[in-house]
Amino acid sequence: MTANSEYKPKLWVPGDWNAFFGLGTNVLLNVLVLSGLMLFVIKLDPDTIVFGRILPALAIALPLGNIWYAYLAYRLSQKEGRDTVAAMPYGPSVPHYFFVTFVIMLPVVIKTGDVMQAYEAGLAWAFFIGVVVLIGAFIGPTIRAYTPRAAMLGTLAGISIAFISMAAAFQMFTAAWIALATFAIILLSWTGGVRLPFGIPGGLAAIVVGTALGWLSYAVFGWQGLDPQQVSDSFQQFGIHLPVFGTEVISGLSDAAPLLATAIPLGVYNFTEGMNNVESASAAGDNYSLRSILLADGLGAVVGSFLGSPFPPAVYIGHPGWKAVGGRIGYSLATGVVIALICFTGLVSFFLAVIPGAALFPILLFIGLVIGAQAFQTSVARHAPAIVLALVPNIAQWAQTQIDNSLAAAGTNAGSIMDALNGNGVVYQGMAILGSGAVLAGLMLGAIAVFIIDKAYSRAIFYCVAAAVLAAVGLMHDPAGLIFQFTDGFSVRAPNEVWIGYLLAGVVIWIVAMREGGVGASDLMRAVTTPPTEEERAA
Repeated sequence: MTANSEYKPKLWVPGDWNAFFGLGTNVLLNVLVLSGLMLFVIKLDPDTIVFGRILPALAIALPLGNIWYAYLAYRLSQKEGRDTVAAMPYGPSVPHYFFVTFVIMLPVVIKTGDVMQAYEAGLAWAFFIGVVVLIGAFIGPTIRAYTPRAAMLGTLAGISIAFISMAAAFQMFTAAWIALATFAIILLSWTGGVRLPFGIPGGLAAIVVGTALGWLSYAVFGWQGLDPQQVSDSFQQFGIHLPVFGTEVISGLSDAAPLLATAIPLGVYNFTEGMNNVESASAAGDNYSLRSILLADGLGAVVGSFLGSPFPPAVYIGHPGWKAVGGRIGYSLATGVVIALICFTGLVSFFLAVIPGAALFPILLFIGLVIGAQAFQTSVARHAPAIVLALVPNIAQWAQTQIDNSLAAAGTNAGSIMDALNGNGVVYQGMAILGSGAVLAGLMLGAIAVFIIDKAYSRAIFYCVAAAVLAAVGLMHDPAGLIFQFTDGFSVRAPNEVWIGYLLAGVVIWIVAMREGGVGASDLMRAVTTPPTEEERAA
């Protein structure tokens, strides 16, 4: 469609209410969770750090990204002369706020007892994440050009199902009488297209009904999910909390080398997931510039770290879902502004106390349903096995996390009881290897499967070699992480044997290709130098 400079897209349409209450509650839920982690796990000072530094920093980083994404949506809508463009969703990265809490900050607290040193390490780590994502903004478009859609959406579906939907569903059934009623409203409104009384947005109705059921449960049978005292205490945080520029990042960089071992893989994860989300939006009809998206993510992490937030923001999974419920340009922008106001004013503490999680978790489950379905709906049927294969590493990583958390709660770990695990059918070692670097692993395995299905053997061989390189350096399939060690000086350890497996898989594919007509040097060179056409990637 040709550009239409005279076309003036609407900044707000009725469907934006649905998407706003959906994305807004999603982001709010994440802000509540990360605040709880800082208050109750790391035990940072509420006044000076959590409500004084971290949340005001998010109040700057988040709306900047939302404003940029709204601008990109406006520009795309104007260029293509259509009113069906939906802005990309944006918020704090869910995997990262768990990772920075339990892998970066908590070990520092346990080792030193100094929560401020842990906080500074978290800020330095977030800074590194931003730098890696900024680098990814320039190499990500090339990766996207070579990768089939089924592989990208398959690994994205794996993330969504395993790390968003599963946890949300488990949480829902701890208070099913609240969550299922709320979920029914979500399904009726967002999936079934039912218009609610008085045109009330489905997301708002779900939260209101869920909150009402929660407090009714407390009043009738003393349900422990809510506590009036916490509501009363939350008013102490009301006020204006403005962001403060600080130099803690620089202090944290003084011991930067160990952080790189996790920041590099997680930064790669961020721009890989961002790449998959852009592909997801493209499949839904909105083709954004990956570079523009990733630059916003990287800058958001860097700016946020200097303002005091150890939580990198990121483009969110869920664009097709918010578009399906009517979201266009305004919903993302409004989410950023409202969340910023909540963070600036200390209202986070109030929402932590008033809204039961059972009223919010159904929204996360819905997003998982939409993303999982999209991977199959927008790919050709013959690629379905590749999509399922791309799901598996994320499921493995999720299962390993559940086992590790359970063993930690029991005061032990997998290494101490490996024989018992193996004797009871828990193949922990294989699970850990398969799930390490799950996003990249799913991407590689899915792409190899797609190209084998399409008999594009030279491209399958190319991906086998690429996967071997990633495995050899420890970016995937290596629970120990990068083979480059920074503790007590720089050293390089030997990789595990997975990379050999990928190379041998490439040899097997090459042998079959030779039997069916041959794969010459020119074919392999073309696979490296010439990306598939858009038709080849989509079909």
